[in-house]
Amino acid sequence: MYPRLTINLKKLQQNLDAVAKITTKRNDFSLMIVTKGMCADEEIVNLLLEDDIVSYLADSRIENIKTYSKKAFMKGKETVLLRLPMHSEIKEVVEYVGLSFNSEISTIKLLNEEAARQGKVHKILLMIDLGDLREGIFYTQEEKLFEIVEEILKLKNIELLGVGVNLTCYGAIIPKNDNLSVLVDVAEKIEKKFNIEMKMRSGGNSSSLYLMLEDELPAGINNLRIGETFLLGTDTAYGGLIPGTVSDTLILEAQIIELQKKPSLPIGEIGVDAFGQTPHYEDKGDMIRAILGIGKQDTDEGSMEPLDKKIDILGCSSDHFILDITNSDKEYNVGDIVSFEVGYGGMLKAATSKYVKKDYIK
Repeated sequence: MYPRLTINLKKLQQNLDAVAKITTKRNDFSLMIVTKGMCADEEIVNLLLEDDIVSYLADSRIENIKTYSKKAFMKGKETVLLRLPMHSEIKEVVEYVGLSFNSEISTIKLLNEEAARQGKVHKILLMIDLGDLREGIFYTQEEKLFEIVEEILKLKNIELLGVGVNLTCYGAIIPKNDNLSVLVDVAEKIEKKFNIEMKMRSGGNSSSLYLMLEDELPAGINNLRIGETFLLGTDTAYGGLIPGTVSDTLILEAQIIELQKKPSLPIGEIGVDAFGQTPHYEDKGDMIRAILGIGKQDTDEGSMEPLDKKIDILGCSSDHFILDITNSDKEYNVGDIVSFEVGYGGMLKAATSKYVKKDYIK
């Protein structure tokens, strides 16, 4: 059945091994692998559960964590909620998650109350905003930070494990030695003022990995959260691949449902498309256009690369994906399959769509 996403578990293991080779250079370093990019796919999760180098499995959706929380516990691995908890999911967070990322004291107090009801101590990582302007207490607001830490330390069912930061995902701020050193300084100030230990100083995601290669990651950082590099091999700071990784771990296949020679320019007055955008077209004369049975509901055409390099992506609607195959050396027919490497956006949508079937290479 198509569309289909083929997941090469051997190549994913290769990427995990490459990440491990980099991170194990530090004895005190813990590795957190993010499962959200593939919606906590069971086969991928099982691969991670069997790997001794992985200490934490993390996701932004409690629905995903629930599918592997018990198995992770049995394997001695901690589950982590990356996205700040919503008040409506507090009960499930405490039930299924060992560690959650937080920045709001009202949420932390609710976690404490629920942890008391469940007879647990819930761990939290206090997020610090170093300028990417997503979640976290802004790093210059020291007084506010100390007030929140003081409140946290009064809570009997909350353990403040440490501090963390997110960079690149929203503001596209590149992790550097100087900005991550600020996170280390924040942790040290908290330790000194309150006479406690910040056991975890989580220095970001896959975009921070290059700093370890260049020996530029501050010594105080002892955890990274790796998702895209594991799944796609990507150096998310500057592009390209992290050494030892491969990008063709996931191949998305879709079937041709129409093959026609048509003009390259639509005929008539151009308005907006189904997604409210005004498209622009270039007159290339008549072309052979192939339509695939897949669309924006299932993938992101902006982060897909045809394996046939002589195919051009023209665009797509919700359920139709349109290609220019005029210059291809292959003779395509209706019913044939076109294959793509996917980037992060294409992967995320394909993994989320219930219409995309999954296959595995083990």
